[in-house]
Amino acid sequence: MKFFPESTLVQLEYEKVKVLLSNHCKTEFGKAKCAALRIHTKKEFIETELRQTNEYKLITQSGQVFPNDFVANIAKELKLLSIQGAVLSGEQFLLIKRLTQNTNNIFRWFDAEKRQAYGALAKVINDTYYEKAIPQLIDEVLDETGNVKDNASEELYKIRMSLYKRRNELRRLFDKIVSKLNKQGYLTDIEESFMNGRRVLAVFAEQKRQIKGVLHGESDSRRTTFIEPEETTELNNEIFSLEHEESREVYKILRILTKNIGVYAAVLKTYFDIAGEYDFIQAKAKLAIEMGGNFPQIFDKAHIQLIDAYHPLLFLYNKVNNKPTIPVTLTLNEKQRILVISGPNAGGKTVTLKTVGLLQLMVQSGLLVPVHPDSEMGIFKQIMIHIGDTQSLEFELSTYSSHLKNMKHFMENANGKTLFFIDELGSGSDPNLGGAFAEVIMEELAFKHSFGIVTTHYLNLKVMANKVPGIINGAMQFDEKNLLPMYKLIVGKPGSSYTFSIAERIGLDKKLITKAKALVDEDHFTLDKLLNRTEQDLQRIDKDKSELQQLLKENERLKKEMQQVLNKEKHLQEVEKLMHQNKISEDKFSYLKDMERRLKAMVIEWRKAEDKDKVVKMIHALLFNQKEKIVAEKQQKKLNEKFIEIGGDIKIGAKVKMKQNRQIGIVKEIKGKKAILQVGVMPITVDLQDLVVVKDKVVE
Repeated sequence: MKFFPESTLVQLEYEKVKVLLSNHCKTEFGKAKCAALRIHTKKEFIETELRQTNEYKLITQSGQVFPNDFVANIAKELKLLSIQGAVLSGEQFLLIKRLTQNTNNIFRWFDAEKRQAYGALAKVINDTYYEKAIPQLIDEVLDETGNVKDNASEELYKIRMSLYKRRNELRRLFDKIVSKLNKQGYLTDIEESFMNGRRVLAVFAEQKRQIKGVLHGESDSRRTTFIEPEETTELNNEIFSLEHEESREVYKILRILTKNIGVYAAVLKTYFDIAGEYDFIQAKAKLAIEMGGNFPQIFDKAHIQLIDAYHPLLFLYNKVNNKPTIPVTLTLNEKQRILVISGPNAGGKTVTLKTVGLLQLMVQSGLLVPVHPDSEMGIFKQIMIHIGDTQSLEFELSTYSSHLKNMKHFMENANGKTLFFIDELGSGSDPNLGGAFAEVIMEELAFKHSFGIVTTHYLNLKVMANKVPGIINGAMQFDEKNLLPMYKLIVGKPGSSYTFSIAERIGLDKKLITKAKALVDEDHFTLDKLLNRTEQDLQRIDKDKSELQQLLKENERLKKEMQQVLNKEKHLQEVEKLMHQNKISEDKFSYLKDMERRLKAMVIEWRKAEDKDKVVKMIHALLFNQKEKIVAEKQQKKLNEKFIEIGGDIKIGAKVKMKQNRQIGIVKEIKGKKAILQVGVMPITVDLQDLVVVKDKVVE
């Protein structure tokens, strides 16, 4: 990505973000990556790094632990491995072993399920493999503390066995001498010491001539002399020689081990890079969690659609001080490429400008940004800024000269992939002339299809934004009553500078204000007043909208509560229905148990009875009469649902029910003790005593 001027990253405070990121790194590799953080212009690189950071963020937030805890800087050791004849120490080999174990833990963590869930993170280890031979080679030679094992070679084993024997002999002989001289009173309280790698006696200075041996030194007070006894000199010389042989053999073994491990130098370098890469990713994830960073949708074109975007550094500062941060929401696309922000001083225009610039740099660096996840961000290939006083003493340029020089560069180099930011366009010169030049600059940048944000107080630029295609207005809201900025951007309408309102509120003499108004062009003053009134109306609309949203939320909450009540009632009805069904099932079960009991009794009766026909009739009556009874009960139940028995005298035209088959009919004629009924299409004759008067059941 190209920048203009060279101080762009510093002015947009990108370097501060890099410092915050570096503070989260544990490895030198990660810190080096932070210092050289790249700003990509290719979508695949940007999306991969953003996805990796987002996946690590999700792992952290879900309470999982990613197994990357190797933080030692062993770049020097890895470089020595590739140099012929180099020798690493046991401690250095332990660090290499820990690196391989760290890599093994990472490979084991990425099972099939996690590789699918965290594909971008798994990409880091896709082109390598775990080499188990490396720790095996080290374990064959070194113990857990990094010392060479006795059995690392036959020669070392022999040397150390001889050393063990000689040291034991020396210990026994020396203890014997100490005991003897102690009795004679020649030794001081400390009795013995070590000097020059040898075990010596601590002898009173006045007794030193009584003991034969090698003098190794005296104490500072010269009251104690350190003497190596003559009897142990030969053993000490032999042990010293064996220790020298041991050192040479250990060095030889470590040199061979270094050569054997050196074969895997490239693999180990990859392992080291992997550990550093994951450390760098975890740092990005921690920073994202700290500042509320999210993964916006990325487009491979010039495009910005920020929803609830925060300036990262301002957000962190306010979070520490328990202050609120007002988010920014704006869109720059093919139809509205340049946003002109107006409003009073100290209202947040420059902060808004810097917020967009810094977020764009961060997202193209693979950093999650503090925006709503539904935000959309494109890719730009150059960023140009003009913020603050750029007066140059070196080139004897005034503020306005420097301003025009920068604008010249903007107009000559801007294109459809350029994102520019201009703070106070046209300032530093005569308002009329500066405003005219500002219009020309804006038209040229719009003609080149560049994207950008411009802050201004010029009314002519506010008017221009509604006429030139691609340029739109925006305003920072201001609380006119309390004379306080609200730091909220409203896109679509220009804003007032509140010049006279602020003067009135602070108590400036009304005569002076009136005089100042008289000096201002009437149209200019009317427009500013109109903007002022429009902005206040918008603030009231926003307030009403906020209250409406609150009422809608409350309504939604009540709706959910009502739905819960309805669901509960429905559940109770289902439970009651199931209980009723269970009751019917219990009745059927009781009936079957009773039937089983009777049949068993009849089987026993069958075996005992001589008159088998009698038993058969009993079984027939039990089975078939019971079946008829069930059918009759069902029919009766249906009738009961439609008709009610009322009894009384049976008359012609009455609706009656037959007691035998429970059919319903209408009395057409009565002949003595019989009645002729119309049942369906057929008339039938039935005894009056087998009939009962009914009426239709009223459904409520």
